[in-house]
Amino acid sequence: MEIAGLQFLVAESEPVQRELLAGVLRSAGAQHIHFAPDGHAALRMLQAPLADSGAAIDIVVIDLALAGMDGLELIRRLAEARCRAGLIVVGAQSGDILFSVETMALAYGVDLLGAVAKPVSAPRLEALAANYTRPADAAAPPAATAFTFAEVGKGLQAREFDPFFQPKIELETGQVKGLEMFARWRHPQHGMLGPAAFMPALEEAGRIDFLDWSMIEKSVAACRTLHDQGMPISFSINVDPGTLSHPQFIAQIGACLDRHRILPGYITFEITESAVLQTDPHLLERLLRLRMMGFGLAIDDYGTGRSNLQLLASIPFSELKIDRSFVDGASRKRAIGTVLKSYLGLARSLDRMSCAVGVETKQDWDFLQGLGCTYAQGYYIASPMPVDEFPKWLVEWRQFF
Repeated sequence: MEIAGLQFLVAESEPVQRELLAGVLRSAGAQHIHFAPDGHAALRMLQAPLADSGAAIDIVVIDLALAGMDGLELIRRLAEARCRAGLIVVGAQSGDILFSVETMALAYGVDLLGAVAKPVSAPRLEALAANYTRPADAAAPPAATAFTFAEVGKGLQAREFDPFFQPKIELETGQVKGLEMFARWRHPQHGMLGPAAFMPALEEAGRIDFLDWSMIEKSVAACRTLHDQGMPISFSINVDPGTLSHPQFIAQIGACLDRHRILPGYITFEITESAVLQTDPHLLERLLRLRMMGFGLAIDDYGTGRSNLQLLASIPFSELKIDRSFVDGASRKRAIGTVLKSYLGLARSLDRMSCAVGVETKQDWDFLQGLGCTYAQGYYIASPMPVDEFPKWLVEWRQFF
């Protein structure tokens, strides 16, 4: 939104520096500027509506050397208070210190717009303020319905579970290169339900394989359907390690592909990073067999675990899927962008494909293109959809590109 309509708070202890920052904001177009001489005053002002207008602070400019409560503590306290204001950190410190401050702030979960060294220029401050999006009023989420394992099992037996598919796009060409499967429950009373409604019951019972095999069978059948319509596209299917570990998995997946006349190269199994952190030789053998048969293997949610390069190199995966927490906003937030670049560089160094998950805006898309990421997925491209909706979407996408 326009900078003139935003409420700014300058948290700076030195009067001369306060006026300098206010002048920079005014030259950038700000019209509503408030002041806090120390961290405690800033915290009070950010926790209550402004006395003169009843509005809330939109953006706070925080000097790291604040009196009373320094900038680092203020950031922590704002995170604990779930402050929704955008934060711009300024300081006389070196670039590497400011970068570490950005990383810390993002880890706390605040809306960090960026960090900038003094003296601050109007264009730089204006560019950081442009990253701010006023948060919508959060509605209370509806209470989640808890289902028992018996209820979920009954739904599976009644074939109420269906795979939905989200396109995966090659960033360099804009071509659709695959579809990732997401399980959905068409509940007769509660409507369409996502994994949060049924996964806890399956996990508690240790029977995620019930869902996995239902989705594998239906996804491979969907793959056959599109192939018969002249769309030989690849499918990605999330699989639990417990399902993979079953002694009959290799034989069963082979029989499934034979039934639907699909070659292994059209199927990629996605396994979360946390699942491959273990060094179980049986799992590694199973993964090796799948790769030798021609299946693709993707490490999903990469960045959320603690894998090291040696362990990662030992897994025969073909694709690295980078978690959405390192994609959404990476173009605007330097610390996230730096981590994203390192993950993409890791994929290239291991000669693997990379896929960024959670692409929500054209800005994210353009940023990933510039970094040389292989594939992208997210709501900017498409929401997960039933397989019968894909052909129509594909025609529209090809017109767009």
